[in-house]
Amino acid sequence: MLMPFLAQTSQTTRPVASCFGLHRRHPPRNFGRYCRWWGTRSRSIHSPRSVFGPNNGAPSSDTVKKRKIVEHIILLRAKPNISDAEEKDMLDYLYTSQYQMRGILTVSLGRIEGPNSESFTHAVFMRFQQKEDIAKFQNSSYYFNVLDEHVKPVSYGLVSVDFESEVEDDIIPLFRRGEDFNYGVEFMLLISFLETASRESVEDALAHLQKLIIHYNSFIVQATSGCCLDHMDSLYSHAAVIRFPSREHGIQGYVDIQISSGYREMSRAAFRR
Repeated sequence: MLMPFLAQTSQTTRPVASCFGLHRRHPPRNFGRYCRWWGTRSRSIHSPRSVFGPNNGAPSSDTVKKRKIVEHIILLRAKPNISDAEEKDMLDYLYTSQYQMRGILTVSLGRIEGPNSESFTHAVFMRFQQKEDIAKFQNSSYYFNVLDEHVKPVSYGLVSVDFESEVEDDIIPLFRRGEDFNYGVEFMLLISFLETASRESVEDALAHLQKLIIHYNSFIVQATSGCCLDHMDSLYSHAAVIRFPSREHGIQGYVDIQISSGYREMSRAAFRR
């Protein structure tokens, strides 16, 4: 099953890491950006990494040096009666985690716009240098304190997804710095396949996704995709994050992708038994 959503983001450059997204640290504080989430989910199946290898959406080139990274997505369900102050406090502590833990390259987070079948209200995106850094982060006393004191009291729990990918080994794409990342829209796609889906249908669906990314490459600032880590214990087996340079490009790109023959072919392949 396909789980897409569109997130409007903004960014400010920081000395240590790229601080963009739905939450800014500098005044005026801007927590009310927008995300969108559509779809439902089903159980996932194991699929070899070779089917959906890490890439940044661009055609491969031997002349471009790449850096492996790990993308971390957190989905939250805030309580209906959460106040603006409580929401800001929760987002602030999640956002500033990058200054408390090594290995976090960039953070983006904010509110999901519109109802969705899973009742998620907020999304967090983090980029880590390597998967060991995620384990250290999730097992750290600092993160436990953030969850216990600032997240759990105002939410009904969270779901997280991690996937390995790679980007160009340069400070701008790695930390998501520069003018192209100051404002824009993220298109995030989580994929789960039926356990009865054949390997051929999985390969077909993911191949169609890669063709879509390449087709819209001229409108994309950055795209990462890959197999989810520990996907046997997760609801999703694959994920992708696509960055558009503006809200207009993002909305148009989302619509074009949704109505494209490639997306329909990917959907059919994903549900083929």
